[in-house]
Formats: sequence, C-alpha cells, structure tokens
Amino acid sequence: MNDHSPPPAGSMADRLEELEFRRAEARKMGGETSIERQHSAGRLTVRERIDALADADSFTELGGLAGTGSYDAQERLQSVTPAPYVGGTVTIGGRKVVVGGEDFTVRGGTTFSATRRKGGQGGLVEDFAYHYRLPLVNLVDGAGGTVGSIEKRRHTVFPGVHGFERSVSLLGQSPVASAVLGTAAGGPAGRAILSHFSVMIRGSSQIFAAGPPVVKRSLGQQIDKEELGGAKVAVDKAGTIHNAADTEEEAFDQIRRFLSFMPQNVWEMPPVTACDDPVERCEEALLNIVPERRTQAFDMKKLIRLIADRDSEFEIQPTHGKSVITMLARFNGRPAGIVGNNPMVYGGAMDDKSARKQIRFMQLCDTFHIPLIFLVDVPGFMVGLRAEENATLLEGMRVVHAAANISVPTTTLVIRKCYGMAGMATCNKNGVDYKLAWPTGEWGSLPIEGGVAAAFRREIAAADDPAAKEREIEARLRPFASPFRTAEAFAVEDIIDPRETRPVLCSLVELAELRIAHDLGPRGVFNFLP
Repeated sequence: MNDHSPPPAGSMADRLEELEFRRAEARKMGGETSIERQHSAGRLTVRERIDALADADSFTELGGLAGTGSYDAQERLQSVTPAPYVGGTVTIGGRKVVVGGEDFTVRGGTTFSATRRKGGQGGLVEDFAYHYRLPLVNLVDGAGGTVGSIEKRRHTVFPGVHGFERSVSLLGQSPVASAVLGTAAGGPAGRAILSHFSVMIRGSSQIFAAGPPVVKRSLGQQIDKEELGGAKVAVDKAGTIHNAADTEEEAFDQIRRFLSFMPQNVWEMPPVTACDDPVERCEEALLNIVPERRTQAFDMKKLIRLIADRDSEFEIQPTHGKSVITMLARFNGRPAGIVGNNPMVYGGAMDDKSARKQIRFMQLCDTFHIPLIFLVDVPGFMVGLRAEENATLLEGMRVVHAAANISVPTTTLVIRKCYGMAGMATCNKNGVDYKLAWPTGEWGSLPIEGGVAAAFRREIAAADDPAAKEREIEARLRPFASPFRTAEAFAVEDIIDPRETRPVLCSLVELAELRIAHDLGPRGVFNFLP
C-alpha cells in the first residue's frame, strides 16, 4: 500500500513524486491480468494501438491523470484506476493528428462519468480536433453506456443530453477516421459510423446498435455477435463500415493511407507528393482492354492501374456495392477521386447499394477539395422486381441529386456505355461540364437494342417477320449512335485515344487544383448518409 498523503505546502519534491505515481498508475491501464486478457484475444491495448498507428515517439497525451483514486481513512492515495479512454496528439507521416480510443482493459471501455469527457462522443479529444482544425482518428473498442450506471445516478439520462454534436460538426471540417477494434455498440458504434472512413477487423471486431442479449430479449432471436455485426454483415452486406482488415496493423495502414490523401481540414489543399511516374506514360494495353463484344465484361480496376500513378490507388468499400468502384488515387502526385463503373458486376448497372456508396464517396471528395474522375460504363439503373423492392430508383435519383450539387471540379470519361439517369450521375453541370470519351463510347436515354423494341413496338408487331423488322430498325439507327457523330455536333467535348488517358487526366487534375485553390473553404456539412 502506498502512503501518498497531501504534501506540505511548498514541498515540490513530494508533489512531483505524486505526479509520477499517478502517471505510472495510468500507464498500468487495467492491470496485468486485464492486459493479458486483451492480448490473448489477439488485440492490442489502446496505448499499443496508438504507438502502432503513429510516428515513433510522437504521442502527447491529453488528460492522462483522469481516473478514480482510492484513498485510505486518512485520505492518503493508495492507487488510481485510470479513465477507460486514452487520447492525445500524434504525428502520422509528419502531420499532426488527434487520436483517442477506449481502454478495454478498464471496465470494458465503458463511459467514464466525470466533470468533462476525455473523448468519444464529445469531450476534450474531439474538441482539440475541432478547434485546432486537425484530423481525428477514433480507436473504437467499447460498448458505451451501461444500465449499471443508473444505480449510481439514481435516475436515467435523457437521450441527446450527451449527443453527437461535436462528432457531426467535425465531419464538415476535418478528416475523421475510425477503426472498430473490438465489439462496438451504442455510442461508440454511432461514433464509428460518423466518420469519413472506417475500418474493422475480420473475425475479431463487431458493430451493432445493440448486442445479442438485447436482440434475444426483444426479438427472441438467438444469434452470436459475429453473425450479428461481424465484417461480413457490417462491411460486405450493409456497408455500415467502409473497409475490413485482417489485422489491427493492416487497419492502421489503411487509416494512414486514407489520411495521406486528405488535407488537414477544409481550409487547406490535399497534399501533393513527389511522383516519378512519367505524366506522358501511354499504355498500349489500353487499346485492347475493352472487348469487341459490347456485352463482354472487362476489368475496370486494371484500367485504373494503367492510368493512375503506379501503386497510388486506395479503394474504399471494395466489398460492398461492387457494381461501382470508389477509389482514391494520384495523378502526377495530386489526389483525385475515381468513380468507375464495374462491368464485372451486374454489367455495371447501378443498384441501391452502389448508389449509396457513390453518394458517400462523392461527398467525401467534395468536402475535402479532391477533384473527381468518372470512368463510365453504366447501362443504367438495375431493373426488375428485386431492384424495385430495394428502392433502386429512389437511391439512384439521390445519386443524381448529389452529383448536381458537387462543387469540386470533375471530369467525365466514357469508356463504353453511358445510358439513362444513371449516366446523368456521372456529370457535373456546376463546373466546366467537360465530357470525354474513348472511341468505344456509346450513350443515350436507352441502348438501341432495348429502345427499338419499346419505341417501334407497333411497327414491329405489325411486320410479317417481327424479329427481322426489329433487326432492320436497329441497323438503320446504329450509325447515328457513333460517338463521332456526337462529337461532330459538339455534344461531347472530345474523343481521345485510350493511350492518351493518363496525360490528359494528369493535366485536368492539375487544372482542378488551380481552380480549387481560388475557391478554398468549407463545402458544408458532410452528409455521411443520403
């Protein structure tokens, strides 16, 4: 037992001794047994996580003395249980970032009742990010509040008294990234979703509104936490969390890569990095990447790799809404957001999931001054009964609405198909509205094949050979679908040789940077959901 009675006035040595004792108690976290339990579950402690994420020796802790002291009858300090939250500032890639997370070794990371929160759904850490206009990284590993606290307070707390106001305000100002590293429910789960980028660990982290005990009590369903909120549900199916990683270290690498594309805040430009990949690189492989047969799929991700700076791509939500690709990449060192239709899934048609995914990504880029590039091969919205039941038309028109409100410069490059209202979601009328196409490009309200059957229905039905009549009309109209006819009418701004794609896009991204620099400032609150 330690004897740390209040030091006499003026005894600096005793005061410093107590200060060091309290700091040492904080570093013990929940104690050796709790730390070993965390390690045996394959998880790092919150302090180890901060060290793994940040540049070496860059962590400056905020509020490190917060906790609960244990005193004897003479009010002499015996021990301190630290607050179950650790936060402060670090550097990541040499840039200042605020970081904080629950300490699961202390009461499972549950909410710490004090005069002021340290962080997590408001508190000092989030205030630091907001007032100093710094990025924030949340390391989420806690279940938030607990009904056990009712007994201490002797009353319940009205929802919203401790709300997400600071979390919401940060979304329109500074990049926010969250890693779900354990089981997250309640407030911590909500905060993880209120992020520009989020990642979780396959097999060892889960997220849900309420866990299995609540589900069983309210619905009578017996389900384990992985089935309820593991990555297969939260990332792949629901898209609640953007990305998944196999290890915590991989998750931290994804966060570092994400932040490398982001400015410190909306008052700054995205960082430009040195590039040794020649701007004039023209890949011969681009000539044959689109198949001769119009219905045959091709690899849009391979196309992106051929035109962006080598090894610069960072895909967001690769396992969700897979008919659209959303990716950050660089062109001559300058960040750009790529929205590419994926003909290998639904032929590139937009469904409800890919629509929501595209909206979130466009808003991310618009918020942080990252120009957008649309690589288009979209036959339209997904059709059929299932598509209607999933409100694909509603979600698709939300994409059109979001695209119409983009203020960041965009470039539209039609690789193959660009049809209907889904095609509208690839254009930006608020800028130059610069549309390019490859010679393989085609567009319109409907493809000729399906459109002829609808527009000439009576004429086809009245023919002696309806099938032959339909082919005849298609052949008559097909020459007018040539992209060169559209360029001749200046209804598309230019058609380029596929090999010219990289130099053309590098030039346009550089121009976009100049325009954004003249119009720098907040873009409004980031709407993380449509």
